[in-house]
Amino acid sequence: MTETRIDRRFKACAEAGRPALVTFITAGDPDLKTSQDVLDALPAAGADVIELGMPFSDPMAEGVPIQLATQRALKAGQTMAKTLQMVRDFRKKDNDTPIVLMGYYNPIYVRDPKVFVKEAKDAGVDGLIIVDIPPEADDELCIPALEAGINFIRLATPTTDDKRLPAVLANTSGFVYYVSVTGITGSAIADTSRVATAVNRIKGHTDLPVAVGFGVKTADQAAEIGKGADGVVVGSVLVNAIKDSLDDAGIATDKTVSAVTTLVSDLAGGVARARSS
Repeated sequence: MTETRIDRRFKACAEAGRPALVTFITAGDPDLKTSQDVLDALPAAGADVIELGMPFSDPMAEGVPIQLATQRALKAGQTMAKTLQMVRDFRKKDNDTPIVLMGYYNPIYVRDPKVFVKEAKDAGVDGLIIVDIPPEADDELCIPALEAGINFIRLATPTTDDKRLPAVLANTSGFVYYVSVTGITGSAIADTSRVATAVNRIKGHTDLPVAVGFGVKTADQAAEIGKGADGVVVGSVLVNAIKDSLDDAGIATDKTVSAVTTLVSDLAGGVARARSS
């Protein structure tokens, strides 16, 4: 496939001598307007790549923070159509920052995968991370996405051994997402020396960038992980920042957007110094 925004962004970060900061928010959390405002503000705060979660009623890989974010979004009326519209509206202002839709296969399946891929491409989506569809089902969504020019990003985990890794990587593009813990999102950060070893092992099988996530919460952790990784993924701490900014009724306040952008700016400082010593 031709070069994508994701390819260009990771290349630019590598040339700048630092890992990419990949940020996750849930589309529609806590409401559509606020979520759009947060999404639009992320690049200026320091996000290099944005993962936009597609709310689903059974987010099996998620810890409590993202489960609650999904519930808030669904309660506020978020739909797949609204999520795709968020990307369209973002693209009116930003044609460079990659957006990756992350979630589960069910909402895509009921929409029709081929229809969804066309809609996503037309909206300006650059990549997909679908956590519950294995390589054995690549013809369902992965291949149509690649044919449309959308990167299909796979997860590798501490239990993905050298025998399984080639299958995981076979049709992966954009980057490899290394889940640093055997657990759910928001888990405690793994031992960084083990993470570095795992990243090096994956790099022995692919030339793709490797981004590390699940558990990164602070700028110091981002700097440490970023010493050996091509990207650092941060999610649960950002959706917690949204939750903590809401009023007693769960409504967004004038502090909601800045709660996220301030944290992203701090994390961006962490990745910027990851390789400075």
